[in-house]
Amino acid sequence: MKTKHEQIIAFIESLPVGEKLSVRLIAKELQVSEGTAYRAIKEAENNGLVSTIKRVGTIRIEPKNGEHIENLTYDEIVKVIDGEVHGGEKGLKKTLTKFIIGAMTEEAMLRYVTEESLMIIGNREEAQQLTLQNGAAVLITGGFKPSQTVVDLANHKELPLISTSYDTFTVGTMINRAMTDQLIKKEILRVQNIFTPLERTQFLNREDTVYTYRMLNQKSGHSRFPVVLSDGRLAGIVTAKDVVGQEDTELIEKVMTKNPASARKYMSVASIAHTMIWDGLEVMPVVSDELKLAGVISRQDIMKAMQTVQKQPQSGDTISDQINQLITEKEDNLFSFSVTPQTTDSMGTISFGVLSEVVTETIYNYLSKYKKKNLVVEQMNLHYFNMIQLGNELTIKPSVIDENRRSARLDVEIYSEHTLAAKAIVVCQLIQKR
Repeated sequence: MKTKHEQIIAFIESLPVGEKLSVRLIAKELQVSEGTAYRAIKEAENNGLVSTIKRVGTIRIEPKNGEHIENLTYDEIVKVIDGEVHGGEKGLKKTLTKFIIGAMTEEAMLRYVTEESLMIIGNREEAQQLTLQNGAAVLITGGFKPSQTVVDLANHKELPLISTSYDTFTVGTMINRAMTDQLIKKEILRVQNIFTPLERTQFLNREDTVYTYRMLNQKSGHSRFPVVLSDGRLAGIVTAKDVVGQEDTELIEKVMTKNPASARKYMSVASIAHTMIWDGLEVMPVVSDELKLAGVISRQDIMKAMQTVQKQPQSGDTISDQINQLITEKEDNLFSFSVTPQTTDSMGTISFGVLSEVVTETIYNYLSKYKKKNLVVEQMNLHYFNMIQLGNELTIKPSVIDENRRSARLDVEIYSEHTLAAKAIVVCQLIQKR
């Protein structure tokens, strides 16, 4: 029998795309509490079943396919370029790994045409046929339409045959941006990527005794365990300091920490790291939206995952990455940044957002190299003294005002044309490298 939570999710899935829904409507329709309805709607939103739109409300949407987050499907490309599909509809769910611009002779094209690739080409019928015959999809630019011969070939090969009114350069730019965005999304670590699932998690029941804890501690070598109720819901967490001086017969529920901080599988690792480091937690339970234990995540798991990501080659550059590439170290504790056209506002001066990101990235580089620590910026007070113009060379000088194991406060001076142009006070949380 389905739980109330599962019944609500099933009800939401049954709604037509575009249907509006609300906590009150679901609570009334399914005879559940508004709290239960709210939690189910939040899970549906995280699963891509509904979306909350400003001034519209919460509506049922088409669920997103997350199976190929590192690649785009041809179906998604059609949406990106506002294209029209003429043939090969059976291949729209296939993914592409690269695209090629067919500005060359047919003979020269053959070396570049591979499966899972997309050839962007104009109204050259022979080149279109050659591409399809060699296993690649075809995108025709400039608003040209394919012949029936090419359509029949695309259907036979089950390879998408698409057209768009955009020119080749514009289409190439749009697809490149879409692929880069997907790569960046792939790099965002979530709890579900690194947590220890329930079947490999050691936990205690609320009715267990301190003796049971000590036996599990001796067997596993671990000192922190989640505590669950009879139905699997998280009740608390117990650590070594909780059982110090306690009798073996004492119940776990008497010594455990109740209502511990917990994580959801869809949360980002960065947000969980922030909580764990700040609160000094070594282990955090991972739970479902019904608060049933799904596993655990440890600080060691997080640090290992973060270090692995940092060692991997960059696949897609975020704005932060692009700004960081413009920062160079002049000498110990001094960094430089050149104001380029892309970093300015409409007045030709450096954008406030760019300058704050320059400060953040400079602090990261400084603490990472000299203090062997990573950071999360929690607060920044940034003040301009002089205008910073296009073409100016900035010198950034960070210095630590005070620091402890968990956080640091830094003073950052920004010089332009040998004059103090801006100053920032930054408070950040520190994450020790291992």
